[in-house]
Amino acid sequence: MREVRGDPDHPVNKGKLCAKGALLGQVFDTGDRLLTPMVRDRKGAHTRVTGWDEAIDRVADAIRRNVAEHGPDSVMLYGSGQLPTEDYYLFGKLAKGFIGTNNQDTNSRLCMASAVAAYNLAFGADAPPASYEDIESADTFLILGANVEACHPILFDRIKARKRADRDGVKVIVVDPRRTRTAEIADIHLPVLPGTDVALLLSLLFEVRLAGGIDERFIEEHTSGWAEIERALKGWSAERASSVTGLDAQDIVDAARIIATNGPMLSLWTMGANQSTSGVDKNLALINLSLATGNIGKPGAGPFSLTGQPNAMGGRECGGLATTLPGHRLVADAGHRTEVEGAWGLAPGSISDRPGLTAIEMVEALERDEVRVVWIAATNPVASLPNAPRVRAALQRAELVVVQDAYYPTETGRIADVLLPAAQWSERPGTMTNSERRICLLEQIGEAPGTALPDWQIICRVAEALGHGDDFDYADTEAIFDEYRELTRGRDLDITGVSYDVLRQSAGGVQWPHPEGAVLGAAAEEPSSPRLFGDGRFPTPDGRARFHAPGYRKPAEILSDEYPLALLTGRVKDQWHTMTRTGKVPKLMRSEHEPFLEMHPDDAGHLGVADRQLVLVTSRRGSLQLRARVTDAIRSGAVFAPFHWGELWNRHAVTNAATSEATDARSKQPELKFAAVRVEPVAAVAA
Repeated sequence: MREVRGDPDHPVNKGKLCAKGALLGQVFDTGDRLLTPMVRDRKGAHTRVTGWDEAIDRVADAIRRNVAEHGPDSVMLYGSGQLPTEDYYLFGKLAKGFIGTNNQDTNSRLCMASAVAAYNLAFGADAPPASYEDIESADTFLILGANVEACHPILFDRIKARKRADRDGVKVIVVDPRRTRTAEIADIHLPVLPGTDVALLLSLLFEVRLAGGIDERFIEEHTSGWAEIERALKGWSAERASSVTGLDAQDIVDAARIIATNGPMLSLWTMGANQSTSGVDKNLALINLSLATGNIGKPGAGPFSLTGQPNAMGGRECGGLATTLPGHRLVADAGHRTEVEGAWGLAPGSISDRPGLTAIEMVEALERDEVRVVWIAATNPVASLPNAPRVRAALQRAELVVVQDAYYPTETGRIADVLLPAAQWSERPGTMTNSERRICLLEQIGEAPGTALPDWQIICRVAEALGHGDDFDYADTEAIFDEYRELTRGRDLDITGVSYDVLRQSAGGVQWPHPEGAVLGAAAEEPSSPRLFGDGRFPTPDGRARFHAPGYRKPAEILSDEYPLALLTGRVKDQWHTMTRTGKVPKLMRSEHEPFLEMHPDDAGHLGVADRQLVLVTSRRGSLQLRARVTDAIRSGAVFAPFHWGELWNRHAVTNAATSEATDARSKQPELKFAAVRVEPVAAVAA
């Protein structure tokens, strides 16, 4: 058992740890590590242990054969925000540069794609402008669709400390259909009807303008598109928004007046905004509020999306999404493709101009037999993607499913044809980037068990078996980082001044941009500033931030007499994703030992559901059984279930059996935060 302590000198956690971090020793000591490669001789056969040579050859042969027979787009690589940047980078280099397909996506599609799209539209780059240190300078916090207390507990402690330091001056506004512990510290809690956030945000900006909170000088000098916003705001008074959102009109007005008058505002959001068919519009509406009030580029202010995985940001930087290339480049841009081809020593035209498949599109392509080989690394899509039974059935159609993971079994590993044992981050070095653009070096502190290898070495071995060994010949992860770093030169995220040595010398990582010549600890106006756009210039053609008018639309699914309730999904504090790491730690299971369904007393009474009763939750896709938790902490008309428990834990309680695969048209992020369902007592169903 290894003891884990927080680093008191780290600028983010300052020595504090959440329960999952404090118990990492127990997480690493569970008995379900994948220790050696395994294969199935045919679909449905039992796995058998094998060596690395056979497993690698099996993967490479399937890729080579299908590329020859069906083209490179018959192959799909699906990664994870848990991969270090070096591994992420190589996954993309192999797929996009050498296999020849842009079919490389990531489970970050499920959490951050809408924020990425909105940042690019508004700023010209995927560039979150704020920093964690802005928490200590903010006077106003607007928290939307984020249960920070459960999902980012160290940041929540900092927000609470900021509020304690100035109880009268600091104001917190929380937008959430649930009264979570995050909402309990709010001066105003807005329990919005699910799916109506855009209407609320339009109304907030309408009322901010009436309250005199618009920074007209900033708009005039540093933005474009404000006239479009003014047209979009017409009619969105608090009274109108009240009828759409189910909120009290005066609460909307009061929140707007706080935003207009109370000082620097930090907007924080996560999956509640992103996981929606209106996810990009929700993000744009949040960014518009900051731009219109001048809350950007200065201490305590800015729109600030919080990532759901440790390296979701790093994957975005190095080209881990289906439409991107390293250094915030796009596969659709001919110049960008040429730059990357040159860096990788490829002939012109080697990188395809076709956008790759995103996560949900991967499932659809499998159903059409267009994708035949799927290589999945460090994630568990059978449990995490919406409409889980459909995902499982689609993957079972593939000729070869490769699962590269540290644990076995998982829901996805159960159907893998080849299992490749991977080292965890503590068992190999590498870098990750957090929500505030901070790159940290994670040093190796232990050895991987069995014959498990670091992900980057597995990727390199497959590349060698495909005949690309010279292009994937790296001595260590530092060599990979150095190669990737050069692809950021001159880009908005330039980190040419960063090296492993610089990261070791820093007191907790380095925030980008940090170009060659930048100095650690430089003043705010220097390139290594903790926040972006302090000079009012943005990486757009005219140097201005761009307003985009969001449009309010209802969720993809319609509530009806048959499906009258909106199912929301989310996390509980002590579990991590699909529980492959945390579900076998007894201390982490104590706070929530089983999945549950929160529902309002009015809904429960109408349906004859008692507290702690087993209920059947049914959507248009599937059903699950959960223990009811009757509480007025959730608004009437909505129910909430955590998504962590997959079929390995309780095959009757898989939340993602009911969730919707409808996606935002621009970000392709699925609407995991809204599914139309009905709820019935199990006894009534049986009768």
